[in-house]
Amino acid sequence: MTSLPPTAGAACQRCQVTLKRTAYEVRTGDGRSLRCLRCTLTDRPLVVRSLVIAAIVGTLLTAINQGNIILQGDASAALAWKIPLTYAVPYCVATAGALLNSRVRPARG
Repeated sequence: MTSLPPTAGAACQRCQVTLKRTAYEVRTGDGRSLRCLRCTLTDRPLVVRSLVIAAIVGTLLTAINQGNIILQGDASAALAWKIPLTYAVPYCVATAGALLNSRVRPARG
């Protein structure tokens, strides 16, 4: 899948901010649209997809890494930050992957 780079002076098709360097191509009901980083990060399908991935991977990692402690009932205060971090990391990785995949840079020259 190839995409056309944004032209000089192109605007985010959601918030209308001028796209200076990098734009992100997002699928919409009407096809595809160019968006700024802020609008791409708040795009509902991207957020939902990243949350689903974080829920699956985070649960697996928590079960593997902390399962015995949780099942024994010896949960310490350290788990209060370890478990949320275990879910946050896959969310960030999934979101970063989606951003890198949808990035469109202007042609150099």
